[in-house]
Amino acid sequence: MHCTPSLVRLLRDRSVRSLLAAFGLAVYGFGTYLQIQASIGLSPWNALSQGVADHTGWSFGNASIFISLLVIVADLLLREPIGLGTILDALVVGWSIDFFAWTQWVPVAQSLGVQLLLMVAGLVIMFVGAYFYMKQGLSCGPRDAMLVALGKRIPRISIGLINIALLAAVLVASILLGVLPGLGTVIAIVGNGVIMDLVFKCFRFEPRSVCHENLFQTWRALLAAAKESDPAQPASPS
Repeated sequence: MHCTPSLVRLLRDRSVRSLLAAFGLAVYGFGTYLQIQASIGLSPWNALSQGVADHTGWSFGNASIFISLLVIVADLLLREPIGLGTILDALVVGWSIDFFAWTQWVPVAQSLGVQLLLMVAGLVIMFVGAYFYMKQGLSCGPRDAMLVALGKRIPRISIGLINIALLAAVLVASILLGVLPGLGTVIAIVGNGVIMDLVFKCFRFEPRSVCHENLFQTWRALLAAAKESDPAQPASPS
């Protein structure tokens, strides 16, 4: 693959966007970590990860990565683009959660007031992170790709309400794995949709309007950029 100026610009653009997406995903992971430390009941996706971890002996992060891979299969069936952002999400979020758990930066909350504060703060931080990585248009993470795909098929319902319904379905699966809901679970199911809408409105961001680039489009763009001739070099004689 010839390194043309167009290819260099394209690689720089994708690198910057990938770094911004990874940053957002790390922020997302920190928000998830705060919810876990709230110790007031896990959100549905976290409860599902905990259920898988309990049954397999894996770390929470590795269980989250495993679930992400399963969701990616569902995304493909829904014909939602899978791209660099999807792969980053599947890996960075799980690794970030395990990293923050290892550092023990935030102790497990004991009082109800602190538990509620950590739970709500975690949700807000989580969706701030979601904004940064979804905005890059590198395809959503597995779970958000599913949410966007469902949103496209039900355009008259807000993305927040669709998210509540999806979380309720995940909650049933986590209960079947033996992880019982708590007060934090209720806050997450209701708060996820409400806080997601509020955070995205603050950033004036509509996730359904983002044009995502999948892996095939990224590869075709790289090939096209590599084939472009360098204008600084004279054309070869015919």
